[in-house]
Amino acid sequence: MNYKMILQYEGTRYNGWQRQGNTAQTIQGKLETLLSRLTGEEVEVQGSGRTDAGVHAKGQTANFHLKSVWEPGKLMEEMNRYLPADIGVLELEQAPERFHSRLNAAGKLYRYQIWMEGKADVFSHRYFYSLGKKLDCKAMEEAAKLLIGERDFKSFCGNGNMKKSTVRQLRQIELRPTWKGKALEIDFEGNGFLQQMVRILTGTLIEVGLGQRNAGQMTEILEAKNRQAAGFTAPAQGLCLMQVMYNKDGRPEGMPR
Repeated sequence: MNYKMILQYEGTRYNGWQRQGNTAQTIQGKLETLLSRLTGEEVEVQGSGRTDAGVHAKGQTANFHLKSVWEPGKLMEEMNRYLPADIGVLELEQAPERFHSRLNAAGKLYRYQIWMEGKADVFSHRYFYSLGKKLDCKAMEEAAKLLIGERDFKSFCGNGNMKKSTVRQLRQIELRPTWKGKALEIDFEGNGFLQQMVRILTGTLIEVGLGQRNAGQMTEILEAKNRQAAGFTAPAQGLCLMQVMYNKDGRPEGMPR
């Protein structure tokens, strides 16, 4: 039986999503260990993507197979009873046998939050990059427009040894001032994202907002297909996976994720 779940987690104390042999502090590892104990089976949890160490999620999607049959509501209740306080299952349901949370994903929405003025709110600081500098949002929006569309984002990939296609479709970048102008949130929606792509895009846009780059340089950066051409990698704590989108029939769409 295949089960699909939507998760949220606060990534501050975790070494990312992917299970690792040298640490128990991964989201995938925590989920697999708990499910194996609850069901008595060896369980492998597939996530829609591998969030980095320190990155958060409000709408991560994952799936796993069990030989035994569990009532979804009961299994979700048991999981939430024993999971750490910073990991939670929001929804759990049976899924078609061939559903795969990563391969069937049609799109993702990420949000990056930047604190621009003064000290970040003490109750929210773990979810913001505390830049402490005012950004030129109009210049950033101008730069963002040049990144929209189906492009080769090799310059914005943190994996220098990437062998697969680095072409992705970036559907939208939306900038919104928050906290009465003290902070800025940037939404990135696309059909898939490369390793650290959102954080590198954000770092590059920040450099535009600080006047360190011209907005028009985005085209040159894309054409360079060289990580060194783009900006810095923005810190992990400002990034959150908000939502993973699927087609109604669950079929794959677009580039590999």
